[in-house]
Amino acid sequence: MKNGGVYASPAAGGDAGITQFSVLNDMKIDKQTHTRQALLPNTDKSWLGIMGGGQLGRMFAHAAQAMGYKVAVLEPEAGCPAAQVANHHLQADYTDEAALAALSKLASAVTTEFENVPADSLNLLARQGFVAPAAGCVSVAQDRLIEKHFFTRCGARTGVFPAPHWGVANAQDVAAAKDDLLPGILKTARMGYDGKGQTRVRNREELQAAFAAANGQVCVLEKMLPLAYEVSVLVARGIDGEAVVYPIAENVHRDGILFTTLAPSPNVSAKVAETAQKAALDIIAELGYVGVLCIEFFVLQDGSLVVNEMAPRPHNSGHYTIDACVTSQFEQQVRALAQLPLGDVRQHSPAAMLNILGDIWYDGESDSQREPAWDKVLALPGANLHLYAKAEARRGRKMGHITFVAPTMAEAQAQLAKACALLGIPGPEQA
Repeated sequence: MKNGGVYASPAAGGDAGITQFSVLNDMKIDKQTHTRQALLPNTDKSWLGIMGGGQLGRMFAHAAQAMGYKVAVLEPEAGCPAAQVANHHLQADYTDEAALAALSKLASAVTTEFENVPADSLNLLARQGFVAPAAGCVSVAQDRLIEKHFFTRCGARTGVFPAPHWGVANAQDVAAAKDDLLPGILKTARMGYDGKGQTRVRNREELQAAFAAANGQVCVLEKMLPLAYEVSVLVARGIDGEAVVYPIAENVHRDGILFTTLAPSPNVSAKVAETAQKAALDIIAELGYVGVLCIEFFVLQDGSLVVNEMAPRPHNSGHYTIDACVTSQFEQQVRALAQLPLGDVRQHSPAAMLNILGDIWYDGESDSQREPAWDKVLALPGANLHLYAKAEARRGRKMGHITFVAPTMAEAQAQLAKACALLGIPGPEQA
């Protein structure tokens, strides 16, 4: 692709792109490796901290406690999924300095379960202890423009670039966007996830309307590409530079939310898989990242690979590792945070994961709710149910997942399809 997959200049955008590119160059990222100073389990000091109280924090806590650690959670919401299982809950805002000080005093190593935790809070925690991933790494993933410029820089070595794109901060940037970026997708640069903050635009008029609807937020216009399918690469790195990469997973989304993950990917070629894994290892090394990182790629209809985005934490598409791999992504995060050797990433069984949304608690379009038929689902061979103990089921809200493991991918997919039928979810063949 022209200019390595990015239009106009290395800054790839209008004024917004140039400004964000300078921020990236000034960002302090420590790429040095360090000798591991292991925080051993099962002692009075064996506390790990986590910023955020959602389901990822809950599953992290499960893994940490199984290994002999105690877990402290800092989260403003009472009764959140992670707080229900943590050894200690600091109910406070993520910027509350007293709570941050209390977390640092209790836990000498702290991580985050979501990318929008304030970087200043992570920097504050890092003054008192070990934080992984570091604030600089999280900051790159918090802003799509910074992230894409970073990917472009890595692409000079990996040959894998982001989609052509353009930074949009004002009406002049809308007017300056090249015609061949349309049709495209306008995305807010910050705070978007699960399809939020994204609008498809077919022409410049729709681009203008979508940017106006963003209410002044800096955005990124991405060219729509002929997508064949999406894959994600889960990679982990220790403070000593040791890095491991999991098998390629293939994802299907519905309404912007992950629907299913198949691992290993049934469609990716050995060449594309190797390219994606090598690119992921390069990206995590260039970031100087410590912990689990998930990188999403698009495989295009011509077989080429495009890097899309990354999540500085364990990821929904990696949940299958709990039931199908020697070391789950959550245990891997614990190992990296405690500065232990990284775990074996071998996958022992093909896996098909189904996300469970709050919609299945409802009777059709009515507001009445009933409990899903979990007993029937659990009668299916290879079914592993994980519910997140959220107090309220809401349409579109992630409530849990089911991973099916089997001797073959075809068998795992068949059981997933049966579960969809039992739960009233349109199956993969009905998408």
